[in-house]
Amino acid sequence: MATAVLRNSQMSESEWKARQELAACYRVFAMLGWDEMIYNHITVKVPDEEDAFLINPFGLHFSEVKASNLVKIDIDGNKLDDNPYPVNLAGFVQHSVFHRNLPDAHCIMHTHTTAGMAVSSLEGGLQPVNFYAANFVGQIAYHDFEGVTVRSEEGERLIAHLGDKRAMLLKNHGILVMGRTLPEAFIKHWSLQRACEIQMATLSMGKPLTISPEVVAVHQRDLSKVQIPGGAGRADFDAMVRRVDKIDPSWRE
Repeated sequence: MATAVLRNSQMSESEWKARQELAACYRVFAMLGWDEMIYNHITVKVPDEEDAFLINPFGLHFSEVKASNLVKIDIDGNKLDDNPYPVNLAGFVQHSVFHRNLPDAHCIMHTHTTAGMAVSSLEGGLQPVNFYAANFVGQIAYHDFEGVTVRSEEGERLIAHLGDKRAMLLKNHGILVMGRTLPEAFIKHWSLQRACEIQMATLSMGKPLTISPEVVAVHQRDLSKVQIPGGAGRADFDAMVRRVDKIDPSWRE
C-alpha cells in the first residue's frame, strides 16, 4: 500500500518504473559481487523530465537500494525530492557530465570490480584474447587517472576521451559503460567484466593467443545474429532480476 501511495501521489508511473528497474539493477550488481562497500554508481535519466536523473543514496550498500530510496537530482547535483540521503560527489560529477552532453546516455554504470580495475591498470588495457574481449575491439575508450573524480573540469577530458565510444576503461580505476537503456548498459558491463576476468586468468598462465583483426571483424558483424528479441540485454537482465527476487524482492518497494 505504501508503495502505491508513493507512486501515485509523488511521481509519474514512468518514473516509478524507472526507479524499480534501477533498484533491481543495484541488487543484481550486489548478487554478482560487483558492489564496492557503499561506493560506485548506476544512474538513469528520469523519463519525460529534462536534466533529471536517479542515483543511489550515499551510505547504503547496493543490496539495500529500493525504488523509493533512490535520490532524484538535477544535472547540477541539486536534490529534487525530500530524500534524506546525501549523494556521493564523485558519482554526481562523473555521471552528470555524460548525462548532460550525451543524449543517448540514458543509463551509466561505473564499478571498481577487481577484474575491471586490474585490466584498466595494465599497459595496453583490454587485449583481443577472448570471446568477450573481441566484442570491444575498436569500441572502447581510455581515460588517464586524475585522482578521485570530484573536479568538474575533468569532465571535458572525459567527454573528449570517450568520443563516439560508449564503453571506457578509466585507467587505474575501473569500468565505465553507458547505454540507451538500462538493460543495454547492463549487458555491456557484464560482457566487459567477463572479458576482464578471462584476460586476468589467461595472462596468469602465460602468453595468450591473440585473435586476428579479421576474425574480430567477423565476430562483431555476426553478434546481432545471436541476440533474442526484446532489445539488447533485456532477456539477460530480466533473468538476473528473477534470481534476485528469489533472494529478496524488497527492491520493488
